[in-house]
Amino acid sequence: MLGRKKSAEKLKVVAVRIDPVIERRIQFLGEATGRRPSFFLQQLIEGGISALEEVWLRPDLLAQVRAGAVPQPAVSHVAPDLFDETAIVN
Repeated sequence: MLGRKKSAEKLKVVAVRIDPVIERRIQFLGEATGRRPSFFLQQLIEGGISALEEVWLRPDLLAQVRAGAVPQPAVSHVAPDLFDETAIVN
């Protein structure tokens, strides 16, 4: 488990679509342990980000991230995300 965030590092709210079966499993885990489902989602993200970075990042970028220097995102080469502040709403 990772440590708590500093107060200056405010957590961001993110919305994702997940399979209803997965949602129910996370809810059940929360009910069984007395924790909120968001706790377990946070644990999944924090625990899995390293594996995703290893698969998806070039070695030079991975080295920068592991050194604590997360580069600012360049202009995206993928479709706008729901949370992309520059996305145009029709």
